[in-house]
Order: sequence, then C-alpha cells, then structure tokens
Amino acid sequence: MIERDPLTETVIGAAIEVHRVMGPGLLESVYERCLSHELTLRGIEHVRQQPLPVVYKGMPLDADLRLDIVIPDRLLLELKSVESLQPIHEAQLLTYLKLSGIRLGLLINFNVLLLKDGIKRRIV
Repeated sequence: MIERDPLTETVIGAAIEVHRVMGPGLLESVYERCLSHELTLRGIEHVRQQPLPVVYKGMPLDADLRLDIVIPDRLLLELKSVESLQPIHEAQLLTYLKLSGIRLGLLINFNVLLLKDGIKRRIV
C-alpha cells in the first residue's frame, strides 16, 4: 500500500487544475509555467529549471542538467507533453532522483485526456 503524502496530493491537485484549465496538446514549457504559477497560488515554495551539476567519477562535467520543478529537498517534478509515457521517461526521473538526492518524484504527462492517467509517482 502506498502511503499518502499531503504534499504530493496538493501538487497533483495543482497539476489537475492546470490540465482542467489548459487542456492537453500544449508544449511542456507552457505546462511548466502554469504549474509553477498554480504552486505559487497554493503557497508551495519551488524552483523552476533548477540546475543539477553532473559529476562523473569525481570529475565535474560542464553539462548541468535542468530539473523542471523542484520542491527543495522533498519532491522532484518531471513534466512531459507526449503521446504516451515510455519506460525511458521513468528511467530519466529515477536518474534525476538519484543524482539530486531527492527521494520522491512525480512524472506528469499533460498530453492525456484524464490527467490521472498521465501521473506516475516514484520513490528511490
């Protein structure tokens, strides 16, 4: 049984509101801005496009990644607007979680008829 998390439930509610207002079929960047605004309206501190330094065997690379939305030290949101979520999208979220040290992530695909069908929750 998956434990309930009030933060995750609030974020999912915010994503559902964005999807309800905007509908499917837009660019990921549009959903990111809308969700960021909705999180702000709900009083949730977050960072958009947070840089994630990449280090390989102790060597920092000049190739920072960008995390879509991060609620510092608590939740990572990876947003998509694709026909369907693929295993590579889940693998990407898991990699970002591992590299960032954040344990909980949501993969949210806005390009679906019902948003609940486009959300995956992962814990590492």
